[in-house]
Amino acid sequence: MNQLSQDLRDPATLRRLIRSGGHDGPTAGLCGDALQANLVILPGAEAADFLRYCQQNPRPCPLLAVGAPGDPALPTLGRDIDIRTDVPRYRVWRDGVLEAEPTDISDWWRDDMVSFLIGCSFSFEDALIAAGIPVRHSAAGRNVPMYRTSLMTRPAGRFGGPLVVSLRAMPAADAIEAVRICADFPLAHGAPVHLGDPALIGIADLDAPDYGDPPVIEPGDLPVFWACGVTPQAAIEAARPALALTHAPGHMLVTDIPAARAERILTSPGTGPGRAI
Repeated sequence: MNQLSQDLRDPATLRRLIRSGGHDGPTAGLCGDALQANLVILPGAEAADFLRYCQQNPRPCPLLAVGAPGDPALPTLGRDIDIRTDVPRYRVWRDGVLEAEPTDISDWWRDDMVSFLIGCSFSFEDALIAAGIPVRHSAAGRNVPMYRTSLMTRPAGRFGGPLVVSLRAMPAADAIEAVRICADFPLAHGAPVHLGDPALIGIADLDAPDYGDPPVIEPGDLPVFWACGVTPQAAIEAARPALALTHAPGHMLVTDIPAARAERILTSPGTGPGRAI
């Protein structure tokens, strides 16, 4: 195994590689069963409303950790994490408008910034593969396709908007097993929210995702949709906070937590999300 391949299997080594500028692509398929996390960073004045938004919408926004204001470390998720540098690509939002997609957000960091880490469906893909269920975007080297739907999230303060879903197309015979497997990963969005006809949830064209890459769909595949941690980015567009920082869709923080044990580890006394606000 070459050094780059090894770097993409160990979370701490991968984060150091990302921090040094050695990887700026999507994280699907990297580091096996490591828990991956979506990211939202907001000024302290917006943090309480956004925390309530996550609590009101646990399927798209399962909270893994909430950082202390101004502190870029996340010790419950891994050693030596710096949330300003350890995500492959970020998004900078001004008044709900996308301004930039840097690989380092140190220039935008402030002492009142609060980080919210939200579970990601990449975390259960290793379990699907182990069960013989294809994960077609990962096999093709693509980012997962993600779509805005006609389903609305429950608002909190200024935050609200449509549910965003990710798509994994698979043989219809595998769909029930995928539901069973993913139900055991509640911090990675859990079981799918929809199977079958995308028009029933307001998706007009599967080949034109709102985020990520077009899907790989084989003859006989059934579209299967999961709640997605990009949902908060649609809420940020609607709420229009003066400043917000997020991950770029598909570019996650890879943590040191094994996904299959995440719920037990992160709900232990003293480690639960939300303690810092």
